[in-house]
Amino acid sequence: MPESHPPAANAPAAAVPATPAVPAAALPGRGTRPRSAVVFGVVALVLIGLNLRAGITGASALLHDLQAVLGYGALVAAVIPSIPTLCFALAGAGTSWLTGRLGVEKAILLALAMLAGGLLLRGIPATGMLVAGSVLGMSGLAVCNVAMPSFIREHFAHRTSLMTAVYTVTMTTGATVTAAAVVPLAHALGSPSAAVGAIGITAIAALLGFLPVALHAHRNSPRKPAARVSPWPLLRTRKGLLLTVIFTLQALLAYALLSWFPYMLTTMGMSASDSGLMFGLMQLVSVPAGMVLIAIGSRPRMLRPAFYLVSVTMVAGLVLLLVLPVGLAAVPAALLGFGLGIFPLVMVMISRSGASTAETTALSTLAQSTGYLLATAGPFGMGLLHSATGGWTLPLLLLLGLALAQIVVAHLITGRAMTNAIGRK
Repeated sequence: MPESHPPAANAPAAAVPATPAVPAAALPGRGTRPRSAVVFGVVALVLIGLNLRAGITGASALLHDLQAVLGYGALVAAVIPSIPTLCFALAGAGTSWLTGRLGVEKAILLALAMLAGGLLLRGIPATGMLVAGSVLGMSGLAVCNVAMPSFIREHFAHRTSLMTAVYTVTMTTGATVTAAAVVPLAHALGSPSAAVGAIGITAIAALLGFLPVALHAHRNSPRKPAARVSPWPLLRTRKGLLLTVIFTLQALLAYALLSWFPYMLTTMGMSASDSGLMFGLMQLVSVPAGMVLIAIGSRPRMLRPAFYLVSVTMVAGLVLLLVLPVGLAAVPAALLGFGLGIFPLVMVMISRSGASTAETTALSTLAQSTGYLLATAGPFGMGLLHSATGGWTLPLLLLLGLALAQIVVAHLITGRAMTNAIGRK
């Protein structure tokens, strides 16, 4: 996928800024960026990526232990895994406004402060603190999720695919390490609450690492309000609609699995430590999967095969999770992990879909806030259906239906008209 950024096709006239997109280096205040600013930008990108799923997977791996220690009931147990996607939808919807008021860098700095504070708050062993900390921290994650494509576009205009790959690989790496390490850490600390709270240390590192980037932007950016494009009119365009639908489907599948996969295996008879390892395997496979898929999709006429490959693999993983005994869970875990590799493909499309940074932020806000709002039904519905049926067959069949729908949408989003609209020649 080339790095050009033509004007968005089919966008409402009022939503597309009159000023054409320009490389970040040519933006006011950015043409003389020293090499140290670029280095700090890359370091910050890596540190932020390490945090963008760690807080979710760390709590997921300890859901069973947290419920046993804190003593909350089935309703709270279903609500807690739904908090990330609900916060991503509600807080993410305001990101376009926030970046317009503060700028992308200051908005991300504020979001990282919220993330660090929320994760540390979860370390207090009380149900109320777990819920409150999750809401605060996941709201910070929401702003980061939406703002990162714009940050990449603005700071790495000619390297969007590469830097999106770096950001998503570090994201899945952080999630993998956290998922595998958090259960032993809880045992070592003697408290699952202390273990989920300890994840906040990496968020503090990201906050400190991003501070030089925000300070440089504050000193060198023009002193005028940032441009803003309203995201909601873009839903009436083919580009905005398809990006929103594909993001929604992958988010539904991803967060249903990220929230319940280790708990699912535990209730099927696997030990908590082995379930955590399988969860880590799923996340580990998603790291090279994202890199492979971006490499495939970047080749001429290979974007559609890349989407087909990742979507069909997700279907195969869900089918095998339904039919194989729990002792062979490594097979579906690996396939599902590869299926999660669709996220980098979607994020590359979003990063390069707008005619300007403001429009990219608007499309990111639209796709992520709408997608995560609908994706809340994934973890919440999985928990309620499991409680109602006493098993995982019906929840997994519903996920399988979503995975099949993803194949159809993948076909539509990789058509010629759509790929031309996102800058593919």
